[in-house]
Amino acid sequence: MIARVHSSGHSAGERGVELSVINDAPLRLVVLGDSIAYGTGAQQVRETVGPRLVRALERDGYDVDMQVLAVPGATSRDLAAQVRRAVSLGADLALIVVGANDLTRLVPPTQAAGALGAAVTALRAAGARVVVAPAPDLSDFPAIPPAIRPFVHQACLRLQQQQAAATEAAGGVVAPVSAELARVFAADPALFSRDRYHPSSAGYARIADVLAPYIVAAARDHGAVTTHRA
Repeated sequence: MIARVHSSGHSAGERGVELSVINDAPLRLVVLGDSIAYGTGAQQVRETVGPRLVRALERDGYDVDMQVLAVPGATSRDLAAQVRRAVSLGADLALIVVGANDLTRLVPPTQAAGALGAAVTALRAAGARVVVAPAPDLSDFPAIPPAIRPFVHQACLRLQQQQAAATEAAGGVVAPVSAELARVFAADPALFSRDRYHPSSAGYARIADVLAPYIVAAARDHGAVTTHRA
């Protein structure tokens, strides 16, 4: 799915006052990863993470071309194919949301983190800024039996830690949102969809809210907005 958003607002200023100027080319945002990145469970496409982040970037003054390359069921190993598409599109900014399927399929954390690190490395080599949302904490998901939740929690922590290390080593930015989201999702069942595993539209709103500052910061860092003197 593709969303194109334009911002037509301009600000006037006196001579000598610094102005923010939008580059002519739109910011090319790609969303990679699994079903959460794709938006499984949301009622409408506009309520998923990607379009919500486009709106956050628009509010910050960006013209955005966004494409979701995520595939439901993807593990970290599956990022390689998504990255090739992202590079061919000339992505400026990439969000990666991955790890849940690595956990449920018992992929060794070192293997999953290695594949994620390789994806971040390839995107950075192509000139994209990369933000990674590590694996969610599955231990409080309604579908997880209470008896095994402590073990699931520890497994999630191990993967998150290795994902963070691999991302930072490859030059990406980690959005450390897993713990915060685990708390809010555990406190509000309405944030889960009917399958009791994927987020609902309300859940995606919370995810996008906590990710937006990291995405906007990465966009600014990329240099899509420049400053000059009138």
